[in-house]
Amino acid sequence: MQQRQLGSFSVSAIGLGCMNICHAYGAPVSREQAERVLLTALDRGVTHFDTAALYGFGVSETLVGEVLGKHRNQFTLASKCGMQGVDVGGDGKLVRVIDGRPATLRATCEAALKRLKTDVIDLYYLHRWDKQVPIEDSVGALSDLVRAGKIQSIGLSEVSADTLRKAHAVHPIAALQTEYSLWSRNAEIAVLKACRELGVSFVAFSPVARGFLCGEIDIGAFDAKDIRRAMPRFTPENYAANLKLLAPFQAIAREVGCTPAQLAIAWLLHQGQDILPIPGTANPAHVRDNVGAADVRLDAATLGQLDALINQRTVSGNRYNEQANREVDTEAY
Repeated sequence: MQQRQLGSFSVSAIGLGCMNICHAYGAPVSREQAERVLLTALDRGVTHFDTAALYGFGVSETLVGEVLGKHRNQFTLASKCGMQGVDVGGDGKLVRVIDGRPATLRATCEAALKRLKTDVIDLYYLHRWDKQVPIEDSVGALSDLVRAGKIQSIGLSEVSADTLRKAHAVHPIAALQTEYSLWSRNAEIAVLKACRELGVSFVAFSPVARGFLCGEIDIGAFDAKDIRRAMPRFTPENYAANLKLLAPFQAIAREVGCTPAQLAIAWLLHQGQDILPIPGTANPAHVRDNVGAADVRLDAATLGQLDALINQRTVSGNRYNEQANREVDTEAY
């Protein structure tokens, strides 16, 4: 697979987001299937694995550590802190909490190192900026972890261009991660430009639009814990409107000679050599399909068709609901 720069690391152009194997899109898959997903990705040349303390409240990090630990020298490991599960009520039930205080970030890192079975995390992101804590303080704590040899580089997730610049002034930011796909273009407002000015790699999560660009979804069959239930684009009214975009998109994929998922990821790869998509999946077959996008070539006419078909003006509904929008710091149309 072609290689791209992730901060100081050379990694596969397409990585693997490790959320889906245990979190967010319904009931977790079996341990055996999660293992197959991770090993299939490694076997297919993926050298960029992205996880987080939040995913399954530590389960994803644990799986990555147990399954890939023996192959640690074969890939670049990214994880995240600043949003994790906390036993707030003292009853053993974990709830999601955003906490960017330096002491919390240090503690989260120590726990992550144990789960990941490693001495150092290559790229450690602040998963969400805790707006009660100055970004300079949180990044300062992460820079202490770099000096201590616990992490090699620092990343930020779901922040604006202004916040990125403030953070970068404290310590060089290696990568910024946010949602980016044909149907989520917020990055194009300002933060992608800021990344390029500062030399920050851009990691694109949800490149196939939460599964929308893979094919028609039965939104009525969503699991009770599927996070798409709370996403405006998947409400019945908005989804019906968005569904009208899918058939023309699939027609373009047929013309190109690739799958719809490959077309969505290939479009991202064509937006710049500094963009690294990290599609997530719980299906080994989808891993194989996704990495095939690296071989898809799109001409200017096809790119123009895609841009005109699916963009911030043609998609119905915001990407997040009101609560989630308050938690992120990204620019919005």
